[in-house]
Amino acid sequence: MRTILAAVLALGLCGLAKAEDAKADPAGTWKCETQIGEMKRPSTLTIKKEDGKLTGTMTWQDKKDSKLADVKFKDGELTFSAERELNDNKFTIKYKVKVDGDTLKGKAEADLAGETRSFDFEGKREKKEK
Repeated sequence: MRTILAAVLALGLCGLAKAEDAKADPAGTWKCETQIGEMKRPSTLTIKKEDGKLTGTMTWQDKKDSKLADVKFKDGELTFSAERELNDNKFTIKYKVKVDGDTLKGKAEADLAGETRSFDFEGKREKKEK
């Protein structure tokens, strides 16, 4: 009897974990802001599921966009990187954010002139029109 009860409990917990990951689905279009000093810089993050893999793009306020690299989602955490070009300088920004329903929040990190800088990053999912 204990074995059966333990098995049912384990399966139930696995089902809850799967439901939690589904609730924290990163796919969609996100309106985001990066806090750089006293300024908030807007961007749009688009995440898609294609053939079981996550892909996406990041578009910044200057309308330049980049394909995302190394997009991963595990235990409610989304990680990815994007290459950014400003004034003929290219650098990579690495993102690590927690997805909670229709919000995400975390950090963006970039190596700028040999110095690693970290910035607050957050976003809200755009609602799909019906």
